[in-house]
Amino acid sequence: MWQQVIVGLIVVAALAHFCTKYLPAALRRQFVYLLSRRGYDQNKLAKLFNTKSSCGDGCSSCGSCDTTPSAASDAPTSAPLKRVIMLRVQR
Repeated sequence: MWQQVIVGLIVVAALAHFCTKYLPAALRRQFVYLLSRRGYDQNKLAKLFNTKSSCGDGCSSCGSCDTTPSAASDAPTSAPLKRVIMLRVQR
């Protein structure tokens, strides 16, 4: 009896690990949304499932809450430079 309970717990833990790591991001976001509607904390779920919280909570993940317009400034941006790795093809 105890052996079956322990195996069941291991299977549930493996399924939870699979869901947090290897499912597509859209599906993980749906899980976070559904579980947050059931009363669980959305920020903790988003951290667990490795997604961002929804835009409605003011987390500034989507940029809609931004007060300063980024297009209006003519100053150079501090965005990281894209680096290209050149490869030599030997034939």
